[in-house]
Amino acid sequence: MPQSLVQNYLHIVFSTKNLSPLITPEYENELFGYMAGISKKLESPSIKIGGHLNHIHILCSLSKNISLVEYCKNVKSYSSKWLKTKDSSLSNFYWQDGYGAFSISPGHVENLVTYISNQHEHHHKTTFKEEYVGLLKKYNIDYNSEYLW
Repeated sequence: MPQSLVQNYLHIVFSTKNLSPLITPEYENELFGYMAGISKKLESPSIKIGGHLNHIHILCSLSKNISLVEYCKNVKSYSSKWLKTKDSSLSNFYWQDGYGAFSISPGHVENLVTYISNQHEHHHKTTFKEEYVGLLKKYNIDYNSEYLW
């Protein structure tokens, strides 16, 4: 084959350090847009980015030219540096080190877009910890609860 063709839909989830509720409505849409710009520069266009107070969900099409680790490292690093410039109260903003990443079939993309879009409503009923553990169970990912938070 003379070319490499790839379509990797990924649902990536990560939280703020210590689950601090720093993604306020005042900055969240601008943050999501900034993260979308980073994704585009990484040749991994975002389909939907959303979240609520202490965590982010990214649905993207991961490029064949970058690893998942490099993608997450870049998105977290650049967005954290940028968010700190928005307000002095965010000078200690950091993302948690880890992340969850789940492959998504093309047939589930639309449902996931809706899910990410409804994060505010979703978290009236469910905490991020409950949501994240639910995702790990749904995708049969072994985890040690000692190291989740």
